[in-house]
Amino acid sequence: MRPKPLIALTALLALAAVLAGCTPTPEAQTGSTTTGSATTSGTTSETPATTPEPEKPPVTFATEPKEGEEVAVLETSKGQIVLMFYPEVAPKHVESFKKLVKDGFYNGTRFHRCIPGFMIQGGDPNSKDLKKAAEWGQGGPDFSLAAEFNELKHTRGVLSMARSADPNSAGSQFFVMHADNSGLDGQYTGFGRAVKGLEVVDEIVKTGSPDPSQNGAVNPEKAVVLKTARLATWPL
Repeated sequence: MRPKPLIALTALLALAAVLAGCTPTPEAQTGSTTTGSATTSGTTSETPATTPEPEKPPVTFATEPKEGEEVAVLETSKGQIVLMFYPEVAPKHVESFKKLVKDGFYNGTRFHRCIPGFMIQGGDPNSKDLKKAAEWGQGGPDFSLAAEFNELKHTRGVLSMARSADPNSAGSQFFVMHADNSGLDGQYTGFGRAVKGLEVVDEIVKTGSPDPSQNGAVNPEKAVVLKTARLATWPL
C-alpha cells in the first residue's frame, strides 16, 4: 500500500490516487469546518456555565534515544540509517514495525518511491522482486493498523507510516522525511525519527524520477536496497 503513501510537487496532489492511494502527498492539506448559530425571538434560554478543561502541556519529543533504548538499524546499499521510536504516542505502530524487523520482513526490500524535498518510501515486500516492479507500492503484510495520529511534526528525518485513503490501513510501508512538510501532520502516523544516516536519506532520495508525473517512482534497476534491518541497543 502507498506514504504512493509516509518524501513541480503541486502536481502530486492530483496523482495521490495513482499508486493505490497509499501515498502521502507533498501538498497534503487539512480542512476545517464551521458551525453556524441560530437565534430565536421572544424567548431566551441560558446555557449552564461550564468549566473549561485545563490545556494539556505540549508533547516534547527527544531527538536522541536514551541509553539502553531499542533502535532499528537499517543497512542499505547507500549506507546505514538508525531509527529511534516514540511508543508514547504510537505504541501499536512501534510494536508492529519492530516485529516486522525481527521477522526479517524488510530484508531485501527497496526504496521504491523517492521525492526530493519530501520523503523516501520503502517497506513493500513486492519490491524484493524486480519482476514485480509494476506492483511496487501495492504490497504489505496480512494486517492493517488503526491510525495513531499524534503531535509529532513531519520534519526532516521523521519516520512515519504510509497508508491508503483509509486512515486505518497502514501496514509495512514507511517513509522517512527528506524535508519538513506540515501538511502531513495529523494525517499520517509519525512514530520515530532517524538519528543517524540523514546523509544516506539524501542519497536515496536522488533515485526518484525527476518527472513530476511519475510521482517519485524509482527506476527498479537503480532502487536502493534495504539489505538488512535489525534491532539494537543504544548507543551502538
